[in-house]
Amino acid sequence: MNSSVFNQQIVLPFPNEITLHIKREDLIHPFISGNKFRKLKYNLLQAKAEGKSKLITFGGAFSNHIAAVAYAGKENDLETVGIIRGDELESKISENPTLTFAQNCGMKFEFVTREAYRTKSTPSFIEKFKEHYGDFYLVPEGGTNSLAVKGCEEILISEDVDFTHICCAIGTGGTISGLINSAKANQKIIGFPALKGDFLSDDIRKFVTNSNWELQSDYHFGGYAKINEALIRFINDFYKQTNIPLDPIYTGKMMFGIVDLINNGYFPKGSKILAIHTGGLQGIEGMNRNLKNKNLPLIAI
Repeated sequence: MNSSVFNQQIVLPFPNEITLHIKREDLIHPFISGNKFRKLKYNLLQAKAEGKSKLITFGGAFSNHIAAVAYAGKENDLETVGIIRGDELESKISENPTLTFAQNCGMKFEFVTREAYRTKSTPSFIEKFKEHYGDFYLVPEGGTNSLAVKGCEEILISEDVDFTHICCAIGTGGTISGLINSAKANQKIIGFPALKGDFLSDDIRKFVTNSNWELQSDYHFGGYAKINEALIRFINDFYKQTNIPLDPIYTGKMMFGIVDLINNGYFPKGSKILAIHTGGLQGIEGMNRNLKNKNLPLIAI
């Protein structure tokens, strides 16, 4: 682990003697940052234990997971293949900073239609790639499986025991599952989904037995990768005040939600909150390109 990972206090005028720290997991690795480092740790060890030389995984156009797996493959001398949602992207790799980065790390791509992508978990879909690529180690979309949860259980350490609330953004549910499993009995885990829908609770329950958690589902800003000027303004103001960059897909929405809940009296007096910075900053460049095309303010970094 990078020794730069630490808990940084957010010095803002919070009411009710509430304190807020952010665990800088984004600093854990320059290219495999935050929860992607945690999720891949034991999966990479398992791939090597099984004698696999190739990783195959899934993701969208600006996927943090795709970028992380590509670099992890390069760093560990493993071939990587990314199955990318959206066949129209095949001719636009050079316009996409995430895919360009992954390709420069040696990742090969298979672009599939969005309709086909929805069947990615079916045996017939996987079998097609076995026929083409031979033996490989399959890493799920977003990296979430039992080994990923095991890695995320290591996010909280003994020094974090005094925090009353642990907050994190949610994509596929692996990170919060690890936090739930490793939290102490006195700690409440709060998840901020980046997606619309109620399915995440069922996904999380596959990996946890504790009941010390809840989801705050009002801060997705319309759904995955949806943002507006209010969120951009919050992210930029937060960066000016703290010098901590947030991504617009996950950590920006989480921090917006935490601050809103604090100001609206959700947290009891004297609460000590720890927010997990899960990384994802590589996606800002791609988002800014989209914002520029729409004549919207850009995200500072």
